[in-house]
Amino acid sequence: MPNCDPYDALLLVSFGGPEKPEDVVPFLENVTRGRGIPRERLEQVGEHYFLFGGKSPINDQNKALIAALETELAEHGVDLPVYWGNRNWAPYLTDTVEQMARDGVRHVVCVLTSAYSSWSSCRQYRENLTDALDALPADLERPRCEKVRAYFNHPGFVAANVDGVLAALADLPAEVRDDARLVFVTHSIPTAMSDSSGPEGGAYVAQHLDVAQVVADAVRDATGVERAHELVYCSRSGSPRTPWLEPDVNDRLEELAGEGAAGVVLIPVGFVSDHMEVVYDLDTEALATAEKLGLPARRAASAGVAPSFVSAIRELVVERAAAARGEEVDRPALGVRGPSHDRCPMGCCLGEGQEDRLAARR
Repeated sequence: MPNCDPYDALLLVSFGGPEKPEDVVPFLENVTRGRGIPRERLEQVGEHYFLFGGKSPINDQNKALIAALETELAEHGVDLPVYWGNRNWAPYLTDTVEQMARDGVRHVVCVLTSAYSSWSSCRQYRENLTDALDALPADLERPRCEKVRAYFNHPGFVAANVDGVLAALADLPAEVRDDARLVFVTHSIPTAMSDSSGPEGGAYVAQHLDVAQVVADAVRDATGVERAHELVYCSRSGSPRTPWLEPDVNDRLEELAGEGAAGVVLIPVGFVSDHMEVVYDLDTEALATAEKLGLPARRAASAGVAPSFVSAIRELVVERAAAARGEEVDRPALGVRGPSHDRCPMGCCLGEGQEDRLAARR
């Protein structure tokens, strides 16, 4: 039976999303708090949520992931209750942390619904968790919280993405399948944030390029066909004066069509599940762009609740528990970057203005 000491609970930490139309603008106000964005602009930004009834898919996907994870843990003899807290919508992280404290939880292993290193995909979640712990009532004992490592190159996460690509390729017309280009997609972030990601900078892009190569190689081995692949970005936001990672997926599709590409598979490798950025930016906008261009395109499934990914989370939890006990552990990782650190260094993944906050916490 796996030993998960010293942990007595697992916390899934996620972004959150609106559940109904009247939630959309308040949700976006939470996301953009402190940036001074007018309500009218938020209403414009929220239009893509209204196309889906004002509901983001992320909360239902987290519920499905928790159900699959609870089954996985039980089947492998891992006795850990699973809690769930969001950054921007209910269940809020602050409320969940307080509930854990009231339940007597003392040592928590945390899993982020993000596989990569950057301020927005890792450090901000850790800051939110610290804020939630700081907000606990004085009469409650503060649980100790530790997260699993960045898991972009864990074999289980990779396998789920490989399976998604193979299924998408099989759905393309046979005459373009072998010549289809693999287009890996992730969330764009400001270039300054990308440059400061990881302990030494540049980790966000490097991690994506690494896993894209691993997935492309596995698809080649499975199909016997070498296909060109590349990394593009979606969901750019913020001031047009601020440089963000490029190229945008729609711009690149237009270029590929002009270059005579036979077809494409869009692979949301930067996302754990089908977030709004996937169902809108890819399923709605990018596939519409491809159709307009006459470019055969399919979208690969995200990791979601694929058995290999759910098993990977369990393995990461058991691995982190062994490390917390001071034991030597095997940290499986594919690609060239190796396994990520268990504990994020003090200056890892700083974002704009975070140097001052870091100094204040020292």
